[in-house]
Amino acid sequence: MIDARIQAARPPDAAAHTGGSVAAVTQRLDALPITRLHAAALAVCTLGLFTDIAEVALSNALAAIFLAPPHNMARGSLSLLLASVFAGGAVGAPFFGMLGDRLGRRRALQASLALMAAGSLAAAASQGLTALTVARTISGFAIGGFPPLVATYLAEVMPARHRGATLLICAGIGLLGGLAVILLVQALSPGAPLGIEPWRWALILGGALAALGGFLFARLPDSPRWLASIGRSIEADSACRLFECAAGRVPVSTPAGPATTPAAPGAVGFRALFTGTHELRRTGLFVGLYTLAPLATIAFPLLSAVVMVEKGFKVEQSLAFAALSMLGPPLGTLLTALVIDRLERRACLTGLAAAMAALGTGFAASGTFLTLVLVGIAFNTAAATYGSILAVYATELLPTPLRASAMTCAWAGGRIVAALAPIILLPILTAYGPHAMFAVITVVLGASATLLVAGPRGLSGQAVA
Repeated sequence: MIDARIQAARPPDAAAHTGGSVAAVTQRLDALPITRLHAAALAVCTLGLFTDIAEVALSNALAAIFLAPPHNMARGSLSLLLASVFAGGAVGAPFFGMLGDRLGRRRALQASLALMAAGSLAAAASQGLTALTVARTISGFAIGGFPPLVATYLAEVMPARHRGATLLICAGIGLLGGLAVILLVQALSPGAPLGIEPWRWALILGGALAALGGFLFARLPDSPRWLASIGRSIEADSACRLFECAAGRVPVSTPAGPATTPAAPGAVGFRALFTGTHELRRTGLFVGLYTLAPLATIAFPLLSAVVMVEKGFKVEQSLAFAALSMLGPPLGTLLTALVIDRLERRACLTGLAAAMAALGTGFAASGTFLTLVLVGIAFNTAAATYGSILAVYATELLPTPLRASAMTCAWAGGRIVAALAPIILLPILTAYGPHAMFAVITVVLGASATLLVAGPRGLSGQAVA
């Protein structure tokens, strides 16, 4: 359907040559208000991210469920199961980044959701630890590529003055997926409706939502900026016109002038990452930041339930803590969306890293349930806001031809470390206790702050390249 609409909106070639260039598309998109088409794109992206985050958060529930009777899973087997999602993501992220640069953002997002649905349903039907671990790896392959592609797509279609806010709104509502899946498992835990275990129901519903998201993406236009950057100026102009028409601005065809030929696109995708020192430095910066981040932002929510068990709390209390500690991130991210486009990205990220270091130390020292919940909410809020602003910061500084590839490469680095996080941190927690584990996290946050201070400023409210 969207292809027919683009065909109908397609202007004469001469007009497209002037209106479909990268500079023209950027100027036209940034001049628009938020339209119903922008809102639809935000809603579909948020639905997909909601499902993605729910799949990741399900690992937190599985950690508590399989660690306790009647499963009593060995810690080594549990570590592999928890790591499987992130291991799949480490491979899947660059793959979907390549698809995003070669076939388009929309098609790559659809492919990611389709595979996510298949992996979730396979995990729900799995029998035995090996089958479940393989299915979760397949899900992780898709999960790894979706968030950076969503950030890429939204950054390219949203007006510059609303870019940060829309990305954080998507992240804030998407984070409710983590809370929703924990509450679902808790609500169903007293029994097994239709003879199906609660965690399997969570996977079935997640697969259905992923399939719905893939279907809805077919009704959205691809990124006009990406189309223009690879030389498809006519399609870029047509996609841009869809946003303009949604704003009530019927574009007028540019009068035909002397025949012009669109500039040939330069290197795109992974090749572009190695075309110059500037590109390598920018990509290296974000690979470093995304690689370090999971040891704090992912490890805490993933292992917090295990820390609670180590402190002597029951599994039911650990699950309740996991659910309560997820209340802060959606609210904190949504509130930050109100002011993010007036704030400097780098300063925000440095401050949040310092806050997480302090809160992690406080969590390790706490012993009462209420204190742990309050500190956990604060830490998870800071971690979620850090991850959301980091995505905004990265999409602003990476140019369109390599944005998907660079973002997914950086994200893959994060998935590798996220896969290793439970393998690294669980033995430290078991052998030396929470203080030692959070000492490692503090060192990592200090390294992240050092990279940020040495990096460039963000482009709040400014056009992206």
